[in-house]
Amino acid sequence: MGRRGDEERIRELERRIADLKARLPKHSVPPAMIMELEELEEELARVRAGAGPEGEGR
Repeated sequence: MGRRGDEERIRELERRIADLKARLPKHSVPPAMIMELEELEEELARVRAGAGPEGEGR
């Protein structure tokens, strides 16, 4: 994926994370929602690591 594709993917993941966080109940969060949030955050970290200067030299 090129830099532009990475940037678009980052924006999409950030949007999905924000949407999911907005839907999280204050109490009794379903495990599936926690798992989805963790997966999205991990994918975002992977994409960011490969997208910019901070990912170079790894």
